[in-house]
Amino acid sequence: MRSIFFVVALLACGTLFAEDAPVKHTIVVAEYGHDNNRLAEIDAEGKITWQYKVPSLAVIFQVLPNGNVVFAYGGKPTGVMEVNHKGEIVWNYVSKCPQVLGCERLEDGNTLVAEQGPCQAVEVDPKGNVVHTTKLQTADPQFHRQVRNVHKLKNGNILAAHESDGAIREYDPDGKVVWEYKGVENTGGALRLENGNTLIAGATTKRIFEVTPDGKTVWEFKAEDAPELNITWISSLQLLKNGNILATNFVRGQEGKGVHAFEVTRDKKVVWKFADHQQFKTLTEVRAIDDVK
Repeated sequence: MRSIFFVVALLACGTLFAEDAPVKHTIVVAEYGHDNNRLAEIDAEGKITWQYKVPSLAVIFQVLPNGNVVFAYGGKPTGVMEVNHKGEIVWNYVSKCPQVLGCERLEDGNTLVAEQGPCQAVEVDPKGNVVHTTKLQTADPQFHRQVRNVHKLKNGNILAAHESDGAIREYDPDGKVVWEYKGVENTGGALRLENGNTLIAGATTKRIFEVTPDGKTVWEFKAEDAPELNITWISSLQLLKNGNILATNFVRGQEGKGVHAFEVTRDKKVVWKFADHQQFKTLTEVRAIDDVK
């Protein structure tokens, strides 16, 4: 009887130490390079529960509420594909451009496609019809690094990461640049936050940082904040429901060292890490599918 009262008292005080329990995630990853381009799902214990060999290369994907995965694929042909857990292709858009490496499934069922050569964001309906094209700007005449991740914002504009230019740009539907942040070498992604600021994957500048609309840095997490991670190239970001940030560390040239991904709090505490150098070499995107915002 005394033990029951003790448990009740702990519950009332909130001291059953749930916050001290180890953070675990079920994740989906994109592996790029080393002739092993694939998507894989890994459970909280580190076991691969699903994988899909992509047609050529894929660096950006999105897990849908139904469990299907949408990803951009390079090669010839190139485009955006949706597959289910049976490995079946349930949707495929083949682009006429030289290479597609970025995409986003929109809430209305359309898909945003980041085409390269020419550099543009193309919105495609479920039947594969192009319903809108936003011309994007780049100084790079070569297509491979012109644009990576693209997002359609609530105001209808497009937020695009230009790897070769080291720039994040926001475009209105007519292709006019309405906001820009430069100087982020090799950047591949950015997220627009509810407060109007932008969270940027710092790529080879080895940091994650948040900037205001006027370009002021108000928060950052740098390699020196956690040397044990061996931050090499922050290639993607995911904002979790608890406000933490899940970042992918693309360890190209540093294979076998540090982590592939980590979760960090706003007070710069690393609460989760993923490193499996036996099963994976270099990952370009890691997403926690148990906690998607």
